[in-house]
Amino acid sequence: MASSNAQKTEEEISRMESGINSSDSASQSKLEGFCSSSKVVTYSQKVVAELIGTYFVIFAGCGSVAVNKIYGGTVTFPGICVTWGMIVMVMFYTVGHVSGAHFNPAVTVTFALFRRFPWKEVPLYIIAQLMGSILASWTLVLMFNVTTEAYFGTLPVGSNPQSLAIEIVISFLLMFVISGANTDNRAIGELGGIAVGMTIMLNVFVAGPISGASMNPARSIGPAIVKQEFRGLWIYVVGPIVGTVSGAFCYNLIRFTNKPLSELTQPTTASFLKTKSRADSS
Repeated sequence: MASSNAQKTEEEISRMESGINSSDSASQSKLEGFCSSSKVVTYSQKVVAELIGTYFVIFAGCGSVAVNKIYGGTVTFPGICVTWGMIVMVMFYTVGHVSGAHFNPAVTVTFALFRRFPWKEVPLYIIAQLMGSILASWTLVLMFNVTTEAYFGTLPVGSNPQSLAIEIVISFLLMFVISGANTDNRAIGELGGIAVGMTIMLNVFVAGPISGASMNPARSIGPAIVKQEFRGLWIYVVGPIVGTVSGAFCYNLIRFTNKPLSELTQPTTASFLKTKSRADSS
């Protein structure tokens, strides 16, 4: 007992010598305990990752559109398509393990609807995605002389119904691929970024000249807010959401498994290395 009291006294003396009293130490420990909460830190990391990831997706993708228009077609249409696919793939592998690499409010809402993402995290994810898009659009406007002719947002080239229909179709394909490549535990998880990036590139090739191939409300809302161009904006909100929900629904219809529903709703992905090791062992 005496040794225990002596040890406490020595600890108090060392704190006093360091300029830390007991009350400060208690309050500091409480603050550190709150800030070091795994849930707070993890959620903050996810939101920041979504903001940064969306920022660079919009900066590179819309930037290629702006540069191509301002500098006489130097990027070319195939170059724009490749840029969109590459930047999504790059950011997927950069922050996908942190936030899931949604970068898209329609994808976030769809994941939540099918119980692969918690609803309580949806609002801040969407805010982060929209903020990333707006900040990237502002960056491009400050860097380049973005005239009306050089607008890098999305506008229907044909009729509104035509653009709406093609946005639904390409968003369906995008979410169908995401569901197969990234939510099915039989898929090779490490190749999901390549599959999603290639899908976006192909969709831009097909739908780019018609609707701008948004597939993402944040991609269209950011430039529209910055440049105050809201013509047909509803198409790029309704179309991607309808398409992604339909794509996820259809993939879930063909998903074969003998596991219970409670286990299916857990967001798991297969590992390329684990798949390979199982194949080698067999």
